[in-house]
Amino acid sequence: MSGNTLGNLFAVTNFGESHGPAIGCVIDGCPPGMVLSEADIQPELDRRRPGTSKFVTQRNEPDQVEILSGVYEGRTTGTPICLLIRNTDQRSKDYSEIARTFRPGHADYTYWRKYGLRDPRGGGRSSARLTAPTVAAGAVARKWLREKFGTTFRGCMTHVGELAIGFESWDHVPDNPFFAPVADVSAIEDYMNALRKSGDSCGARVRVTAQRVPVGLGEPLYDRLDADIAHALMGLNAVKGVEIGDGFASAAHKGSMHGDSLRPSPPGGFASNHDGGVLGGISTGQDLEVAIAIKPTSSILVPRQSVNTAGEAVELVTKGRHDPCVGIRATPIAEALLALVVMEHALRHRAQCADVPVPAGF
Repeated sequence: MSGNTLGNLFAVTNFGESHGPAIGCVIDGCPPGMVLSEADIQPELDRRRPGTSKFVTQRNEPDQVEILSGVYEGRTTGTPICLLIRNTDQRSKDYSEIARTFRPGHADYTYWRKYGLRDPRGGGRSSARLTAPTVAAGAVARKWLREKFGTTFRGCMTHVGELAIGFESWDHVPDNPFFAPVADVSAIEDYMNALRKSGDSCGARVRVTAQRVPVGLGEPLYDRLDADIAHALMGLNAVKGVEIGDGFASAAHKGSMHGDSLRPSPPGGFASNHDGGVLGGISTGQDLEVAIAIKPTSSILVPRQSVNTAGEAVELVTKGRHDPCVGIRATPIAEALLALVVMEHALRHRAQCADVPVPAGF
């Protein structure tokens, strides 16, 4: 199966299945000499892991990462880094009833038609379980970018279903299971409790941003920074839309309002950030601002009409342990994907333009 590698200079190849013995990734192209251990990666995996609250799947995976190669005496060697995460809490019997049926909204039908067979256990390769290696690889990229440029990444959930979440402070995000930037999450809890009782699911909207991004990352025309961001984030399970900066709202703007005016030094920089930190596909040095729309979880307890592999009509109820809103755990994954894209473009820029002088006054 092709399409499992993201990036070229910082290439991350994802492997495994939801109910296989292990999942993981191979990172090829990490610069040598960076101090790296499991302790640098594990905190990001802990943010994403399942079973951490009653509002997400109760599959209880520790998601302990193991570094199998690419690190010697605590430093990266420049050779491929293999990261392994063992699966320990599979319950494959939950999927025996759907092995020959197709869940509406899921990848069951398309995988079956494309490959002639599919692994129904937890969705196999189509499972959001496979985002754990992405987060692990993202932690490596984040560490290098932070040490090299001071670049940092953070995100939050701005909508759960039709419920909008206001923004109060980034400080609130680590303090609740929703990655919500508000102190009081009782309204979100009430919404999710009612959703769980109904057996249904909902979508979400997540914001992710990068600060202290170097100027000049990105390449015209088809390797634009924003194009690669959209490509990577559309590779995240259940994502149906990506916005850079003001996104679709830009269609209603006038040019006199949307264009980000530049200011002389000091203080320099831009007066606004409607374009989300990217102009002409190249980073401006402003914060990268990205938002993603995530569709509702496909596996629900509400009866729905479908067909089986014989083409016969069936009524389907999906039992098991599922997230009522996959967007709840999407924030650290979106941050990781953004970090992987920035890392890729940072290495490309270093290879081609490292000796380009910075103009005076900028």
